[in-house]
Amino acid sequence: MNQSDNSPTTTVEPVAPRARLVERWWFNALWFQLFWLCAVLGRDSLLPVTALLLVLHFALVRSAVAELAALAPVALIGAAVDSTLSLTGVFQFPGPGPIPLWLLALWFAFATTLSRSLDALCRRPLLACLLGAPAAGNYLVGAKLGAVEFGFSTTQTLWLLLPLWMILLPLLCAVSNRLGGTR
Repeated sequence: MNQSDNSPTTTVEPVAPRARLVERWWFNALWFQLFWLCAVLGRDSLLPVTALLLVLHFALVRSAVAELAALAPVALIGAAVDSTLSLTGVFQFPGPGPIPLWLLALWFAFATTLSRSLDALCRRPLLACLLGAPAAGNYLVGAKLGAVEFGFSTTQTLWLLLPLWMILLPLLCAVSNRLGGTR
């Protein structure tokens, strides 16, 4: 309490510049594109770089624990969907497990975009639904770059992925919005 007017005082803690930077939509968009390129182009060979980029993200946020709690549900839903598609033969990845580690890391990176660079999209569920369809095209790019093989024809795979992503993107946005991110 302030002695002179009996009104409560509030302490405003300064936000570190590094925490402000990671919250900027443009920084997140650039960081995610770099992450995507390292993960999809480099796959296992650039896994240390993708891991370093993820560590950098957690080092720049206000609370790494809160950030992990906000990102994990989105990342795990995405990884579960891709694992299901892999186990059912839609996707084919080399190595053990249904999906490679670089793809799991990519899901964590994607989860960061929902409350930052894709925040405006995530506040509009119908738009998220409509733009979910072209987002499925990222798998086609991944296939062209050798990161994934399709167990079915490209046309059949896309016909499966288009409606799936029209549901998945708004769902992931809703999960992210419900958790409130760490912004």
